[in-house]
Amino acid sequence: MQTTKLTVTLIATGVLAAAAPIAWAQDGAKTWAGPYVGVAAGMTNIADDHETIEFDTNLDGEYGDMVNTFAGANAFSPGFCDGGANGRTPGEGCAKQREQAGIGLRGGYDWQFGNWVFGVVGEVSDAKFQDSVTAFSTTPANYVFTRDIENINALRAKAGHAMGEWQVYVTAGYAQADIERTFRTSNALNSFTATDGDDSDGYQVGFGIEQRMSEHWIGGIEYLRTSLKDEPAVVVHAGPSANTFNSNPFLIVNPAGTDMRRTSDKIEIDTLRISLRYQFGG
Repeated sequence: MQTTKLTVTLIATGVLAAAAPIAWAQDGAKTWAGPYVGVAAGMTNIADDHETIEFDTNLDGEYGDMVNTFAGANAFSPGFCDGGANGRTPGEGCAKQREQAGIGLRGGYDWQFGNWVFGVVGEVSDAKFQDSVTAFSTTPANYVFTRDIENINALRAKAGHAMGEWQVYVTAGYAQADIERTFRTSNALNSFTATDGDDSDGYQVGFGIEQRMSEHWIGGIEYLRTSLKDEPAVVVHAGPSANTFNSNPFLIVNPAGTDMRRTSDKIEIDTLRISLRYQFGG
């Protein structure tokens, strides 16, 4: 439902951008060139990628193995969910990622050549949200991988077309995010250790439309898609403990245990927001 709302809003934004040259006159135009500072606020949503968890039962570094019970049945037949488990079984549901409000500070510089405007913009965004995936075993038990994403930073280039008091533009560039990765499980039998991960980087692409509201103040609407690479992937090792036996599903193939990780190393984020900036000069 959230993705649908975001898509509808983006379509409406695109229609507005396309109609701007017709709907607004070009008289009274001022230059778009010069330095500026501003803020942007809106909604951020992680794209639904139907992610699961994959396993390496013989510890050969190749994932995609099935974890079986001593009787040969799939130990994870209850399945997976996009979100953090509320309990030990799928029937108790998962807390899926919701849209989150966020705000960002930005600064940049634009150059104008006729009706064409080119620039660079740097931004720091206070975005705080979670991206989780859960596996359920027949025990029953849950196994939850979570990424806590904060502070998305970006440095982008811009290219726009000015139409009097209006400008439409596209933007693209480098993005980086602070990410904390955690793992939790209701399995109290095995031992679990997790590798560490680093902050993620990637890119941003988007488009927007702006209107000059006065000599120095400019407002706008903007959509961004942020794509981050989660490397190195966090690997959780399910090993033996004083409470386990060789019939434990994680130990059947290799007594040393089983490695598990998320199937996706990408984080795709959609952001729709309004912006307000103060342009020096103008």
